[in-house]
Amino acid sequence: MFQMQKRNLKRFLGKFLRQPLYGFKVFIRRLKGYASYHFGEGGALLPEAITLFLTHRCNLRCKMCGQWGESGVTKRMDKDYIREELDFSQYKELVDELAKFKPNITLFGGEPLLYSHCLELIKYIKHKGMHCLMISNGSLFNQYAGEIVNSKLDELNVSLDGKKELHDEIRGMSGLFEKITSGLKRIRQFKKKIKAKKPLVNLQCTITKYNYHHLEGLIDVAYEVGADSLTFHNLIFLGQDLIEKQKEIDKKLGFSSKEWEGFVFEPQINVDELYKKIKSILSKKFPFSVDFYPNFSLRGLREYYNNPSYLPSEYKPRCISPWIVAYIFPDGEVRPCLNFSYSFGNVKKESFLKVWNSHQAVNFRKFLKERKIFPVCVRCTELYRY
Repeated sequence: MFQMQKRNLKRFLGKFLRQPLYGFKVFIRRLKGYASYHFGEGGALLPEAITLFLTHRCNLRCKMCGQWGESGVTKRMDKDYIREELDFSQYKELVDELAKFKPNITLFGGEPLLYSHCLELIKYIKHKGMHCLMISNGSLFNQYAGEIVNSKLDELNVSLDGKKELHDEIRGMSGLFEKITSGLKRIRQFKKKIKAKKPLVNLQCTITKYNYHHLEGLIDVAYEVGADSLTFHNLIFLGQDLIEKQKEIDKKLGFSSKEWEGFVFEPQINVDELYKKIKSILSKKFPFSVDFYPNFSLRGLREYYNNPSYLPSEYKPRCISPWIVAYIFPDGEVRPCLNFSYSFGNVKKESFLKVWNSHQAVNFRKFLKERKIFPVCVRCTELYRY
């Protein structure tokens, strides 16, 4: 039951030490999620976390992104669908309901700061007493640094894949690195000015063929901007064979997982060289936490990157994310995963709690539990998180 958590123990303890009360609440909610999965019949207790997918819009074109990258699917979608977003009044009504059980809220996109009411929404979430984290590409931090700090945002996850020209090349915007680092320094200055400890700044690096030779450079950047943590994420990628296998599952459940097609490419990473980098970085001590996610041994890393028929051996091969977290999309649809179009229901039509344990939700969880994972799940970060 707790096999996965052992490999993530250091990561969890780091979060607990930085935010003890938050860490304790996560631990209790996580136990309830495990109980729902193991002993329930497709229903779930109140979720630990909810991700609000504020907008599909993004001002970057990151090479490896499944949405807007080189093989991304969002850029091929209908323009009206891409522009669709919930009104702030609709979010307020939703947050009022969520405040009754206070899940952790993550704001995501696209780029969440492109949603015109993003900062108002953060303030409202915090006013209602919930933990709030925003995942951002950092391109607009200079513009909104003061407002971000004043919003009382708890955590800020920022994408950084290398120093200067390397990061700009990967993310598709000239001068982006300087925008991000200067923006983070401004955020640090505003925090110091009002004696605020938050938001905690978590740098997030996606390991790709472009940057795996240069991961140490992010350590220098973390020092420079005063980061609280640095996480290196193993690349999400799939082969077309897994997409074809997934289509059989899709037919049985009556939905599409076309979003996963944005991750069909070859990683082109020398695993042994990558592992040397990992060991070198982790052998040192820093004033901020540093980890690699998922946390693989050399054998596990080789399997992950080199085996087309890969199944996790160091993590339990079952997904319990739909018992723990919900994803609410810009059109109001509640989904079990960022990359499945399967809908539990819509918060514009009924309450979140009704949707969370709707007939569609229970059926999906039962179907998933019978199979443990779906073909495309094997390199999804959520499989390794819980």
